[in-house]
Amino acid sequence: MPIASPPFPPWLTSWIKAQKITVWGVADLRGFSTPADETGREYPFALSFAIPMNPLIMACIQHGPNQAYADEYAIVNDHINDLAKKMTAEIKVRGFRAQPLAASERTDTANIKGDFPQKTAATRAGLGWIGRHCQLITREFGPWIRLGTVFTDMTIPCGLAVERDFCGRCTRCVDACPAGALKGNAWYPGLPREDMLDARACDSWKKEHYIQYHEGHTCGICAAVCPYGLKVLKKPYTLRKKAPII
Repeated sequence: MPIASPPFPPWLTSWIKAQKITVWGVADLRGFSTPADETGREYPFALSFAIPMNPLIMACIQHGPNQAYADEYAIVNDHINDLAKKMTAEIKVRGFRAQPLAASERTDTANIKGDFPQKTAATRAGLGWIGRHCQLITREFGPWIRLGTVFTDMTIPCGLAVERDFCGRCTRCVDACPAGALKGNAWYPGLPREDMLDARACDSWKKEHYIQYHEGHTCGICAAVCPYGLKVLKKPYTLRKKAPII
């Protein structure tokens, strides 16, 4: 008989609910190279979670970013970093190792990437898949989200990893990209980023045209035109949000 996985600790589910995190899961990262702790040991698991962006702001950047989007981007990233640090502390106080992954932090400037792909943890946790715009798409909010990750050695049930995309033949993001950086290939686990995105073309375009927003590190057009994101506008709670000031 297979060995049953331990249940989610009640404290963890209660804490996540109290933080109003609705999209989350656990990724099995055994076989992946993760950031190491102070002793050089890597982590076998990661808690992955998504925080939605204001959909009314996202809907307004289909032709380019604006200050409202830049502000929202920073606010949500700060919130994610705060949640990740608190989650790490909660795990550590219970005797396990844990380490947060900073949101949207570029630590390898030469290769335009961070310490570990947030999207890898998210797909392995079952949160969604990677669209042709090289961003995570969730069923709940499309790509209109930011991601958080906390590495740990705490053994808890892992999600069912997503192994394919659900974009069909849609190429709206590819067609909308002003830099021509998206290559239009459908994602699958292990597909090199270079087969989906020309990261240098994307980075150069943003720095040339949107330098006023986080020094050219934000754009958002490809996510804004995604049909899975636009569906969010039809949800009742969207109507209760305030429209952004452009």
